Amino acid sequence: MIESMRAAFALPDLRRRILFTIGLLIIYRLAANIPVPGVNLEAWTIFTQQASPNAVVGFLDLLSGGAVRNFSVMAMGVYPYITASIIIQLLTPIIPQLQELASEGETGRNKMNRYTYYLTVPLALLQAIGQIRLVGFSLGAGGMEFIMPNFGFEASTILPTLTTLFAMLGGTMFAIWLGELITEDGIGQGISLIIFSGIVAGILPGLAQLFAPDNTTTQTVFMVTAFILITLATLFVIVVVQEGQRRIPVQYGRRVRGRKVYQGQSSYVPLKVNTAGMIPIIFANSIVIFPPLIAGIFVDSSNEFVARAAQTIAGFANQDPGSIGFYLYWLTFFLLVVGFTFFYTDVMIRQQNIPQTLQRQGGFIPGIRPGKRTEVYIMAVVRRITFAGAVFLGTIAILPGLMQFIGFVLGIPGLQNAVLVVSGSGLIIVVGVVIDTMRQLESQLLMRQYEGFL
Repeated sequence: MIESMRAAFALPDLRRRILFTIGLLIIYRLAANIPVPGVNLEAWTIFTQQASPNAVVGFLDLLSGGAVRNFSVMAMGVYPYITASIIIQLLTPIIPQLQELASEGETGRNKMNRYTYYLTVPLALLQAIGQIRLVGFSLGAGGMEFIMPNFGFEASTILPTLTTLFAMLGGTMFAIWLGELITEDGIGQGISLIIFSGIVAGILPGLAQLFAPDNTTTQTVFMVTAFILITLATLFVIVVVQEGQRRIPVQYGRRVRGRKVYQGQSSYVPLKVNTAGMIPIIFANSIVIFPPLIAGIFVDSSNEFVARAAQTIAGFANQDPGSIGFYLYWLTFFLLVVGFTFFYTDVMIRQQNIPQTLQRQGGFIPGIRPGKRTEVYIMAVVRRITFAGAVFLGTIAILPGLMQFIGFVLGIPGLQNAVLVVSGSGLIIVVGVVIDTMRQLESQLLMRQYEGFL
């Protein structure tokens, strides 16, 4: 990794790309400290120190690098865009027009991206309303009126409310634009790097929780030790699984080219245990936080039934292990991660068209007839190894909940803090983004070596 970075900085073009990426990430982090108009920041600081946050609010704050706790214009991050992407992907197999666009190559993808941007705008506005209401709900009675007294849809408050909502919408669209710039002119996948920067930025404030003044020296030492051991063990397992693969043997027959006869060769098709990478985690996070955010819009409804139903959904992610909402939240999260792992792996494997590629190159899997039989065999192997990868991803994703439950059973209430500094989801995203970015960097280096040779 270090050698690759040195080689990259030695090349002017790659050095420019890397510095461009770092510069845009710095701009994003600076923007994450710009507060939303109309917020009483002094009152907000007091309330956040006293109130116990809703799990959804806390998770959004973790992935945004403290943008929610700062009540920043970047508080929503890029999650409305991710939610819109999920909706478009799920609708593609159902709507024939989207299927046609998906098969049209670059032009079709550009049109689908445009539809995703269009869908992002209403979703972002809904999420902004829900997030503000949900924050108020987590602060208790009277909290929202004290912090944002001018937020509402009455005639006297509509203008400040629209200002707040469009400021948050602008922050989200700005973050998406920065991500697109990084993808086009920088290094790595821009949207993933935006999320990555938020997680990394939240590490230092998270570590500060381990050294809270109300902790005894013994508690602090215990939590720091637990944090180091759990983080190192989790990182090791993540890297091993991310790089793990099942190799399917492939045999190539003799080929005649002109007057030359090429002997058959043996090779293999590498199938990764976790083909989907960190995408299922990001998708599952977006889905699991969306209903509470939308429910947040109606927590103060004048209709008692609607208000009670909305408050139940908003409290779905209650952090108390003694409540049913705690178990429902983490079980739903686990099942969503597993489901999205199978879904996204299936999509990626079908896009690769491995059976057709092997047949075109004269290769075959020993004992398996080329064509349909090969496709069935490969998909069966993929689903078997994906099951292990999906369960692994789901387990890592719910690691904070598991630690919280263990701490609750053993009577160690601070145990979850050792994990919540960087959640299992956060670690998978960080590792996945680093690996993908380094691979892209190495491919860029290799391409330039061949260019120099030619």
